[in-house]
Amino acid sequence: MIGAKKGYDLLKKKSDALKKAFNDIMKAMVITKKRMGRDFNECQLEMAQANFAAGDFGVTVRDSVKTKTNVRLIISTENVAGVHQPTFHLRGMNEEEDSMLGMTGGGQAIMKAKDRFQRYLKLIIEIASLQTQYMTIERVIKVTNRRVNALEFVVIPKIESTIAWIIGELDELDREDFYRLKCVQDKKQEAKSKKRTRAAGSG
Repeated sequence: MIGAKKGYDLLKKKSDALKKAFNDIMKAMVITKKRMGRDFNECQLEMAQANFAAGDFGVTVRDSVKTKTNVRLIISTENVAGVHQPTFHLRGMNEEEDSMLGMTGGGQAIMKAKDRFQRYLKLIIEIASLQTQYMTIERVIKVTNRRVNALEFVVIPKIESTIAWIIGELDELDREDFYRLKCVQDKKQEAKSKKRTRAAGSG
């Protein structure tokens, strides 16, 4: 019984901690997604300005891009109430060559557009991290709550019912033992009384 209640308390604390983390993630997702629309519009504006300054530079960019990029997606994990939360990071973003800087008549505008799209990419990765964390915690909360409910409404009541039945049976045995003992004592008392009566009659 003690073990079941201790397990219930621990799981309840875990569930509460996960719910708090879940709410924090939801708030962060709302804020980040609001930024997403605004930042996308800014990316489009920077791209329009770059196209205006440098003309159609798409072919030049494609020719100068390496077949493999230095940018890599790195996954780290953080332990939140026993749950490993994945977080995505971009590595090598600043190591990319600024090959457009040398372009005349629009190099600066292109670099501004590139910088803006890089920041937008980081924002997308941040949203991906939050959504992955959201799904991970949501799944664990459901499992934890099922265990909490099972302990609270099935296991603990069943143990309490069993303990109550055992106590009732023991009380019944005590009453039976007490009754038997009283009967024995009554018979002994009755035998003594008869003995005294006979002794008195013979005297």
